[in-house]
Amino acid sequence: MKILVTGAAGFIGSHLAERLLKEGYGVKGLDSFLDYYPRRIKEHNVRGLNGKKGFEFIEGDILGLDLVKLLDGVDAVFHQAAIAGVRSSWGAGFDEYVRNNILGTQLLLEACRDKELKRFVYASSSSVYGDCDELPIKETSPVRPVSPYGVTKLSGEQLAYLYYKGYGVPVVSLRYFTVYGPRQRPDMAFQKFLKAVITGGEIEVYGTGEQTRDFTYIGDAVEANLAAFSDGVNGEAYNVGGGSRIKLIECIRLIEEISRKKANLRFGDSQRGDARHTYADVSKAKKDFGYSPVFGIREGLTEHYYWLKNNLELYR
Repeated sequence: MKILVTGAAGFIGSHLAERLLKEGYGVKGLDSFLDYYPRRIKEHNVRGLNGKKGFEFIEGDILGLDLVKLLDGVDAVFHQAAIAGVRSSWGAGFDEYVRNNILGTQLLLEACRDKELKRFVYASSSSVYGDCDELPIKETSPVRPVSPYGVTKLSGEQLAYLYYKGYGVPVVSLRYFTVYGPRQRPDMAFQKFLKAVITGGEIEVYGTGEQTRDFTYIGDAVEANLAAFSDGVNGEAYNVGGGSRIKLIECIRLIEEISRKKANLRFGDSQRGDARHTYADVSKAKKDFGYSPVFGIREGLTEHYYWLKNNLELYR
């Protein structure tokens, strides 16, 4: 079986491609190397994949490729490609989010509509919920994004459902709750916090630090993808959380303990588009395909810290 992974040089995509190869699947990896962060980081992400038996890498933009040719021989799709980032999605840059996250998703789904796929797994986000009043958040909770990024991820998810209803594309959507771990994007909080502690830099905390997040270790996110691929219910969306809801300031204290260094903190204003609290109810994913996160926040942060310490030159 051959599987297409879009965004294969990214954080989650590269881990997922590695795991699929390990499971014996052929993998066709696609990435456009958008300049959201330095190319050298993405090239490092796929360094262990290139040259491996069963792996084929294609550099290109979904909007400019012959998608029929791209999907030739492909049995399943993991659509991880997107422009990420809540804060940069405001203002003039929004058209790029629309182009990549919405139009790119629609074109890929359109190309899949007449194919006999086993599964199309769409990478969504907890950002679709926005500031949800009920915790833990269920898949039936209101979807009211508070950022343009969240709007584009919800739009992609709804397009996926439309192609399931209209053409029978076997779509499953996964709503990730703050995935972290080795290779995390350089703009994300843990990567910035850990780098600052390692280098003696300053950690900027937006707001009071009392906001909470459900952090999901990359290993658990990958397991959720494989389980949803095998046993997810077509047309459904699932929360993928880590069971590690914790205050941001408590995470910083954990980082101090792991690194045995004192963090240099600076508090700034709360940021537009940031949800106050996230906490995933993953009972639906557990029921349908046995998802159960195994990495605790201390264990995951420890792995993340030592990986970054050994690969710090990439992020200087």
